This record gives sequence, structure tokens and C-alpha cells, in this order.
Amino acid sequence: MLSEAIHSLVNTGNQALLLLGMRRAAKPADSQHPFGYGMELYSWAFVVAILLFALGAGISVYEGIYKLRFPHHVSNPHINFIVLGIAMVFECAAWAVAFKQFRKQKGARGYLEGVRHSKDPAVFVVLF
Repeated sequence: MLSEAIHSLVNTGNQALLLLGMRRAAKPADSQHPFGYGMELYSWAFVVAILLFALGAGISVYEGIYKLRFPHHVSNPHINFIVLGIAMVFECAAWAVAFKQFRKQKGARGYLEGVRHSKDPAVFVVLF
């Protein structure tokens, strides 16, 4: 359950960072950035990817090894299933929003062609 809680926290932080990147990428060009800030979104998507793999996977692996070394009896598994079910609902909702956005962006193209031609890393991070 701790691993799932950390996973959910990392996902929330990732989506907040992507929103920050989208907001900063929309800033108009200025004297220091004559071509604008559009490429900054890719930098934030990279930070999100590092956090997903390093923090999320690292803590999950640590927690798994710890529980294998020092197992304890689960006192009330129903609460675990409820929490996992709620987490699954939120994950599916976030995925559905990303999929809706992806379908809008791909237009008449097929799904694979839409993936190849898309330039929005925020949708990819959430969708994949």
C-alpha cells in the first residue's frame, strides 16, 4: 500500500510538473528567448520521466525487497482492495482524458501514425 501511495503521489507531482511546463511553454518570445519557450515543455517531460523511473520504481523496488525480508500479516485486506480500486479509478480517469486529447490531436490519422506525428509530450507521458 505504501508503494501504491508513493506511486500516486509521484503521478500527481508529474502531472503538476507537466502543467507547469505547458504554462511556461506558452509564454511569448522575449529578448532572452527570441524563438519563445515552446521547447521547455520537452525539458519538463524529461524531468517527469526521470521522476517516474527513478523515484517511483526505486521506492517500489525498495519497498518490495523490504517486505520480502520482513513480512508481516495483513490484518484487513479489504481496505487494501478499496484503496487499489480507488487508485485504479483515478488512473483510468487520467488515461481517458489523455486518450481523448490524443484522439483529438491525431484527427483522421490512424493511432500509430498519430503517435509518430504527434509533438505533445504531456499527452504521451500520461497516455503511455
